[in-house]
Formats: sequence, structure tokens, C-alpha cells
Amino acid sequence: MATDYYGVLGLAQGATDQDIKRAYRRLARDLHPDVNPDPEAKERFQEVTRAYEALTDPEKRRIVDLGGDPFDSGGGAGAGFGGAGFGGLGDIMDAFFGGAATRGPRSRTRAGRDALIPVELELDETVFGVTKDITVDTAVLCDTCAGAGTAPGTHVATCATCSGRGEVQSVQRGFLGQVVSSRPCPTCSGTGQVIPEPCPKCAGDGRVRARRTLSVKVPAGVEDGMRIRLTGQGEVGPGGGPAGDLYVEVHERPHDVFTRDGEDLHCRVTLPMTSAALGTTLNLKTLDGEEELDIRPGTQSGSVLTLRAHGAPRLRATGRGDLLVHVEVQTPTRLDGEQEKLLRELAALRGEDQPESHREAQGGLFSRVRDAFNGR
Repeated sequence: MATDYYGVLGLAQGATDQDIKRAYRRLARDLHPDVNPDPEAKERFQEVTRAYEALTDPEKRRIVDLGGDPFDSGGGAGAGFGGAGFGGLGDIMDAFFGGAATRGPRSRTRAGRDALIPVELELDETVFGVTKDITVDTAVLCDTCAGAGTAPGTHVATCATCSGRGEVQSVQRGFLGQVVSSRPCPTCSGTGQVIPEPCPKCAGDGRVRARRTLSVKVPAGVEDGMRIRLTGQGEVGPGGGPAGDLYVEVHERPHDVFTRDGEDLHCRVTLPMTSAALGTTLNLKTLDGEEELDIRPGTQSGSVLTLRAHGAPRLRATGRGDLLVHVEVQTPTRLDGEQEKLLRELAALRGEDQPESHREAQGGLFSRVRDAFNGR
């Protein structure tokens, strides 16, 4: 019966890669020989490591999901089909033509995966750029074995099961005659090499988890959701393989005053009715410092004033966006006697003190529209 590798890690079939990693790290922390010297814990650690290898290798996991055991010498890729012994197109061709193609051992060293980490930035940091120190928790090269996976003073050995070929062959007789099939060696997992004495720190993996601090240079003009790539700063691969890349994803915090739309910034100012009517000069605080903003007489509510080149820099071009200032004219809700008197005098001077004047103006407009349609 095939080993339940999901059960070894305490997971159900269909678990995600992240679930598998978390389960393995949790168990490895408790069972690692450096932490737990109990012989049973050592055996359990080997089982957990074997299950992790089976479920993180896509081909081995496919075999497990089909009901087979990728490490079973009697299994192979075709174990899930009743032990037919066909592991793929190569084995099928071998069956028809009576040969066994030699694939050769695969390397123990594999490239590492990319990593992603979010970083929160203020608006002025994304606009002008900043250098940030971030903490990263990834797999790094084991400093005890330098990625070799072997204990100090020892070396890898040729696999006795496959004699270093990385695969084993089996012969079966069927209706087509003699069938020779090949599959990865279950002892060395197809590498042709074994580690007699694994490194006590990394258990033969050639890498360990470590927390480190990196300095990230955020370019001016970067936007929310963009990613900054740090080449070779991701996960170190199994066997001390080359590291993947680290992607730093920018999350821009909301600002109290400004909102951002690409390279342009927006803000809102409220003006008293008198300032809008008479005009004024505002001292406006921008990301670049304090700027004077001229309000022309008669400025209406909803007007948009533009401060050129006060927005965010264009990330892949020259120049900057604009700061768009949205004007809202505030009508007073309470007036004292003197203020009300002055406003009434102003309304009288402008001919706006009688409601009929508004109706006449409105009626005059509609009359002109009506006359235009009637051809008058």
C-alpha cells in the first residue's frame, strides 16, 4: 500500500503548496535532530522530509495523487494505473520497440523560487522615492555545508540502487512480448547520488530558513501595486541551487490631503463666498512645500485650478504630473444683522433682491429658445 504522504504532514489531498510548506516547517522545527535527539523523532523527521519532497515535486505529487508511491521500487509513474509500468511516452515507445531509453540522472541542484513581500509607503515616499530596509524570511545557502548537503568532512556517494544512472528499469512480459520500462530511481530520486551523512544543520537540503534585512531603493514615481524586482534575492534552490528573485510590492497609504491619479495629484480647497467673488491669494501646502495660489475674482464652485509640475514624476519618462486644486465655494449659513444688511444692499445694487428678476431672466431664456425653434 502506498504511503499517505498527505497524512504524514497532517494535510488533506488537494492542499496548496503554501499549506505543504507551512506544515513541513511546523513539524521540522519540532523533529529536527538538532532540536529533538529522540531516535523516534529522527525517524519521524525523515518521514516528514520524504513526504515534503514527494508533495513539492510536481511529478512525484502527480504519482501520489494517482494512488502510487514515487519512492516505491515497484511503483513508478504508472502505479496509479494498476501497476502497468508505463511512466510516460518514453516508456510506451520502449514497450513497442523493445528498448529502454536512457534519460540520465537529473541534477541535485535546482533553481530556487521567487519570493514576494509587500511594503507600505507614504505618498511622499512614492512620489519622490526612498530607500527602505525590509526584513525577509527566505531559504538561504546553508553556511555549514555551503549547499552540498553533506556533513563536514563527508561527500556524496554514487547510488547503489541505480549505479549512478538516476533511473531503474523493470522487465515485464505482456501480450506485446517483453516490456522494458524505466523510471526515476526511488532511492536517489533520480539524481544518481545519495548523501550517506546529511548536514546536521540543513538535513541534506543545502539551504536553511533565515531572516535577513535588505535595503530596497524605491524609484520616484512608483505607484500603488507596482513591484520592484531584486534579482537573486529570493529563495535559494535545493542543493544550494541559484536563488530566485525577490519582488517587493508597493502599497501606498492613503493621504490626508491629496489623492493620486497616475502622475497627477488632486486636492480640495474651500473658499468663503467673498473670497471667491473678490479674488484672493492662498498659501497652499504641497508635497514640494508652500506655494501661492491665485484665486481670480468670480471663481465658481467646482472650478479646477492647476499647479503645473507639482504632481508625481513620470516613472519611465521625464517631467512630472500636475496638482489639480478643486475649489468649493462656501455659502454662509448664519449672518448677523450687519452682515445681512450689507448682503441685501449688494443684492439691491445688482438687481438680485426680487425673486421676479430671476423668473424674468429664466423666462427670457426660455422665450429665446422657443423663438429660435419657431423661426422668429
